Amino acid sequence: MASVTLRGIRKQFESNSVIKGIDLAIEDGEFVVFVGPSGCGKSTLLRIIAGLEDITEGTLEIGGRVSNTIEPAQRGIAMVFQSYALYPHMSVFENMGFALKLAKVPKAEIAERVGRAAAILQIGHLLDRKPKALSGGQRQRVAIGRAIVRKPEVFLFDEPLSNLDAALRGQTRVELARLHRELKSTMIYVTHDQVEAMTLGTRIVVLNGGRIEQVGTPFDLYERPANKFVAGFLGSPRMNFFNAILSGEGDDLYPCASVQLAGGARVQVAADVGRAATGARVTLGVRPEHLQIARHAHGDGIGATVALVEYLGDVTLVYAQVEGAGEMVAVKCDADTAPPSLGARVELVFPATRAFLFDEEGQVFAPGWVDSTAEPLSRVP
Repeated sequence: MASVTLRGIRKQFESNSVIKGIDLAIEDGEFVVFVGPSGCGKSTLLRIIAGLEDITEGTLEIGGRVSNTIEPAQRGIAMVFQSYALYPHMSVFENMGFALKLAKVPKAEIAERVGRAAAILQIGHLLDRKPKALSGGQRQRVAIGRAIVRKPEVFLFDEPLSNLDAALRGQTRVELARLHRELKSTMIYVTHDQVEAMTLGTRIVVLNGGRIEQVGTPFDLYERPANKFVAGFLGSPRMNFFNAILSGEGDDLYPCASVQLAGGARVQVAADVGRAATGARVTLGVRPEHLQIARHAHGDGIGATVALVEYLGDVTLVYAQVEGAGEMVAVKCDADTAPPSLGARVELVFPATRAFLFDEEGQVFAPGWVDSTAEPLSRVP
């Protein structure tokens, strides 16, 4: 195992700055996931760690050793790519042991390492097969096994599950999590899939435009996003956003603000807005699972018109149009509850402690839900 430390890492392709000053410390044995939209720099950052891209500026340390100019083969890393890159004319055993054969490792040791990796990945019965006789999931496990036999200090994964169907992705995620627990190795994983990030990472690094937006555990990033970008990126469906203005202070049980939405509705949010002036433009954010459709209208919620209902088995997603909102608002409902009919007028309510306020720069105001025992201000239907 080894730690990985990045200090002031920058990468520039001619006049295009791709990585704009990354500082990050990854501890021994961590499973860290780089996540972000296409073009945010996550794969470039992984390739920098692997030694496949030169560093324009900054310092990279692997295992406490400055590795800026060390050749990729000498860095103690193994990389699993999106494409399986298996030799079609070789058996699974030969594919997994090929790098060891080139390194002139004794045959007995090659057999021992390949056998152990195959047992971990549950592909021992496939060792005599050629890649064309394997499924996509089996080929990916062979590619992972090829990395395991090298006994690297750090595993690097570059979107390894993107070529698999939904069922195989779910199964392979479980296997990767088990593999990390078993090997206790440092793993760095790149994905654009937030589900993979949330389920695999002990910590997640959210990247945007070549910069780190936030680093934290899946729980911290989901429950305590630092800004509007992180709040909107993690979650499916994504967080609902409403344009609003501050209209005064709310109840004084805890820090609370009253805001007026573009459509005229007034709601209260547990957030310490500090010196922000009444009338300041803000964004209200509420996750779909925290919005509720009131069984009886109280007049203190958000008026909406049902535009679409999606039944997904375990949950029902209701999409509603809110006056003044540019996008439809998503509400997650219990699948056992009959959803409202299309075109119905409904009222949306939420606990004040389950919403967020963001300033004009997209930064979150200090939340007022630190005290989880506080009663929500909005009435629950």
